[in-house]
Amino acid sequence: MCELLGMSANVPTDICFSFTSLMKRGGDKGPHRDGWGITFYEGKGCRTFKDPEPCSYSPIAKMVQQYPIKSKAVIAHIRQANRGAVALENTHPFTRELWGKNWTFAHNGQLTDYQELDTGLFQPVGLTDSEYAFCYLINQLHQKYPQKPVDDLELFNYIQQCADKLNQLGIFNMLLSDGQYVFAYCSTNLHWITRKAPFGKAKLIDEDVEIDFQKHTTPKDVVTIISTLPLTSNEIWHKLNTGEAILFKNGEISQSFSFCSES
Repeated sequence: MCELLGMSANVPTDICFSFTSLMKRGGDKGPHRDGWGITFYEGKGCRTFKDPEPCSYSPIAKMVQQYPIKSKAVIAHIRQANRGAVALENTHPFTRELWGKNWTFAHNGQLTDYQELDTGLFQPVGLTDSEYAFCYLINQLHQKYPQKPVDDLELFNYIQQCADKLNQLGIFNMLLSDGQYVFAYCSTNLHWITRKAPFGKAKLIDEDVEIDFQKHTTPKDVVTIISTLPLTSNEIWHKLNTGEAILFKNGEISQSFSFCSES
């Protein structure tokens, strides 16, 4: 399957350290060689880099690894194809506009009967179950809320209900962001860690790289990393339960959601 990587921070932060580990899993130390992508939010805009080539050997990925783009919300993905060919249009993350915001989505897992999902006006460009699921999700939001609801927690509670329905079609681990929030939903594997003062050292699992975050942060910085599997060997990562979702804003947990049985 694919692997996910996300970040939520209270100050613009680069994700070079974590992305270095993801790169190694993208075709070198892992089987996820069928493309990769990453989206950085900057104010109301976002910039996305994608490549259907293995992340480990992609010159574009190397540039992203070495160029410290700073963002408060990031979504990244490495792909092991199971639905849809290896092609640029099938690489994650996917982005759609709703209520004047860019929504970005990445998925890990496999879904059945996904072509029967009602995507409304939000038609998939590629052939992946992931993009069908995203278009379905955005369409559900558009139908229920023609205008963006005032209550953000109400909105993400409904997103969690939609994710529960998609989870019934198979395996549905996903990350979703509008640039302000990062929403993580777990079907099988999803982990997170929040780093804040006092900062310490961290060592990657997939590469012989160690960083002393105290040298690169201020005492007020808060950064949360979400990943399919832990990226470091000397830190304590938290695993989400099946059907559990967590909403992050500025690096902190805004809300956690457990499985909802509503139809």
